[in-house]
Amino acid sequence: MEKTNAMRILDQKKIKYEVFSYPHEEGVCVEGSKVAELLNQDSNLVFKTLVCISNTKRYYVCCIPVNKEIDLKKAAKALNVKSLEMIHVKELLPLTGYVRGGCSPIGMKKSFVTIMNDSALSYDYIYFSGGKIGLQIKMDPKDLSKVINLTYSNIVSD
Repeated sequence: MEKTNAMRILDQKKIKYEVFSYPHEEGVCVEGSKVAELLNQDSNLVFKTLVCISNTKRYYVCCIPVNKEIDLKKAAKALNVKSLEMIHVKELLPLTGYVRGGCSPIGMKKSFVTIMNDSALSYDYIYFSGGKIGLQIKMDPKDLSKVINLTYSNIVSD
């Protein structure tokens, strides 16, 4: 298997992780709940990576369980900005180096402040994109802060 940026960075930092693949049509994003189903995992353990822009025109990365919706007001408050909105899909690849459905919080073109829903801390491991469609990384969420600028907060809708 060809290593992605995310895997190379984890290897470099000697952080333990596992890689899982799931069937998909080449270049076609697979909905998050379907990814959890294909991995035979609880959808609370599988996280999606969302990229947002603030009112100050700074970019932020938000990671939430695939079965939840982001609460942009909660996320903005946790990040200490007035407001946040999702970026347009067409901006994702040039900004992060990743495509929709294959966006990993690790190994983006630039380092962005990342906020992960605090539910991740309830688990010994979580899954998130390995950096391309069809790949998921499984690792201890507490180890993520060794690789990215990460904070935890409740950022999902009730």
